Parts: sequence; structure tokens; C-alpha cells
Amino acid sequence: MADRIKIFLKNETVLIISLVLAVLSSFAVRPDSEYAEYIDFRTLALLLSLMLVVAGAAKLGIFRWIAVRLVNTASDMRQLALILVMLCFVFSMFITNDVSLITFVPLAIEVLTMAHMEQYMIKVIVLQTVAANLGSMLTPIGNPQNLYLYGLSGMGMQDFCLLMLPYTLTALVMLVVSVFIFISKDRMAADGMRGTQEVCTDTADADKNVVLLHVRYVMYALLFALCLLTVARVIPYQALLVIILAAVAIIDRNVLGKADYSLLLTFVFLFVFIGNIGRIKAVSAFLAEIITGHEIITGIMASQVMSNVPAAILLSGFGSNIRGLIVGVNLGGLGTIIASMASLISYRFYAGCKAGSVSRYMVFFTLVNVIFLAVLYCVSLL
Repeated sequence: MADRIKIFLKNETVLIISLVLAVLSSFAVRPDSEYAEYIDFRTLALLLSLMLVVAGAAKLGIFRWIAVRLVNTASDMRQLALILVMLCFVFSMFITNDVSLITFVPLAIEVLTMAHMEQYMIKVIVLQTVAANLGSMLTPIGNPQNLYLYGLSGMGMQDFCLLMLPYTLTALVMLVVSVFIFISKDRMAADGMRGTQEVCTDTADADKNVVLLHVRYVMYALLFALCLLTVARVIPYQALLVIILAAVAIIDRNVLGKADYSLLLTFVFLFVFIGNIGRIKAVSAFLAEIITGHEIITGIMASQVMSNVPAAILLSGFGSNIRGLIVGVNLGGLGTIIASMASLISYRFYAGCKAGSVSRYMVFFTLVNVIFLAVLYCVSLL
């Protein structure tokens, strides 16, 4: 029991801190009817809906199926690394940075091991992590903070994408250049590449009913389209949530347990904390004075110590420039290992595979992140 508590405390640090903040702030502002107004139910409904749809699609093996076929086209190490990095970059725009890394980092570890290219493990995984964090910043559904700030800003999807496009294009160029700098054109063993063809066919093979499998593909595609329409404010979020819950329960009820409910609770607790602080005039005025006009740098700095999702929620209550905050917390995902919680996903996969030195991983991770952050911050000053 004690071990379970320790694991929970270690894995859910942000959730616990947000709960403590919410409880402490409730002593200053006693619970009343206004508490319900703190909660952004639209963001929560969209987050849950997207989590369930993406989890269902991932369980069917759709993303890994696509990835394996692309990986099998690589003839040398540089091509392989470029494919693995770009998979994270592109897919994160639609299935979030977390899911991209959960899907493609294990694939990278498997493929590099089969191809006897373990010496590139650190470089590839770090570049995948940076790619997922930066690719996700282009769209409102790329990461949780974007979804929240997009709803708060009142922007259209096109305006949001155009805002983040210069940073995304710069990141793309930097990622390609990084692959060419850090990864050589080593030829891979033929037996290793044949082995990659056998990676990840378990889900399709396990489901003998091919027709049913294809029906599920189509249903999840339609559900994802409904999510996009809701993000674009075409469909009410209440209707979407009902449809998603009912459809997922019919398709595969086990998927209902795959959502990150800890993240949803973290959002709720932070909403309560922000709402309470906003009602304490002296504190609210002080924070607004510090943040207003400095949203980009404040978003970057706050993300380094508390991660960019909590930073986005906390700072949004006191800054007036939501566009600047969107840029700040997305760039703020670079830097420390906790700046984006998605970065911890990659780190844990690497640490678990025992492929090399954790200290070397952290050195290379910090070096690459600092360089990318410095360049992209300069872009924000233009």
C-alpha cells in the first residue's frame, strides 16, 4: 500500500499540487455558487472527447501501422531517423504530443535495436520529443494548453494556425538540419530492416473479424471529424460529449478507462485556484501587473518550473494578451525536462530500455532544447 502511494505521489505531482492550491485558496474565498462559473466545461468536454477517440484509434494500431510502413522505406540511418522524427512532428498536430510519443518512441526503440543502431538511441528519442512538442503547437488540438487557450481567445482555427505557423516552419527546418548534423548515413543491416517489418502487427492479427475492424476505423474517423467540428464551434460540446461516450461504449467500452482523468482533474483544481485568486483583488492586481505585456517570456519561464499546461491555465487569468500567452507556453515546452510533461514520457521509455547513460540523455536533451528555445524566442521578437 505504501509503495502504491509513493508511485501515485511521484506520477501525479502536478495533480496533487493543483489540489493543494485549490484547497488553500478556498480558505480565502469560501465555496459558493460562483465556483461553478470557474470551470471551463467546454475545454473539459473537448479534452475528454479527443482523449477517448485517439485512445480508441491507437488501440486499433492505426498510427503504428502507418509508421511501420513508412519506416520500412528507409535505406540508411539518416532516412530512418528523419522518418521517426517527422512522424512525431506531424502526428502531434492531430493526436497530441503525448500520444505521439507514447506511440512512436517505443517504435523507435524497437527499430533501432533490430537494426543494431542503438548508438543513435539518445539522439533520435530527444529529437522525437522536441518534434512532438513543437509539432503540437500548430493546431488547437495539438496539446491541452492550446485547446484551453484557443477556447479562451475566441480565435478561429485558421487564425490560430497562422499565429503559430512561423514557429512551426522554423522548428521544421531546425529538426531536419538537426537530423543531418547528428545522424550519419550509416547503412543498416538487412536482417535488422527485415525485422522492422514484423513490428506492431498484433492488433490487426488479434482481431479476426476484418470487417468489424474496418467498421471501427471508419467510426473513429467520423468521431474525430465531429471533434474537429466542435473545436471549430460548429457542433455544441454537450452534444459531442454524449455522442462520443455512447459511441465508444458501443465500439469498445474498455477505451473509456484510457482517458487521462488525472489531467482533467488537474484542470478543474487549477480553474478553482485561478477563480479564487481572481476574487482577491490585491493579489489579482499584482499578478496582472507582472504578467500583462510580458506574456511570452512569462509563459516560457513559468513553464520551466511548473510545466506548460498549468502555466497556461494559471497565467490566463491575469494576462490580457492571449495570443502572446499561446506562443509563450508552447515555446515554454522546450527547456527543462518538466517544461512539457510529454518530455517525461520519452525519458521514461529511454530509461526503461537500458540502452545507455541517463546522464548523457539529459545533457543532449538540455543542449538541444536550449538551442531550439533560443532560436524560436528570437523569432517571437521579430
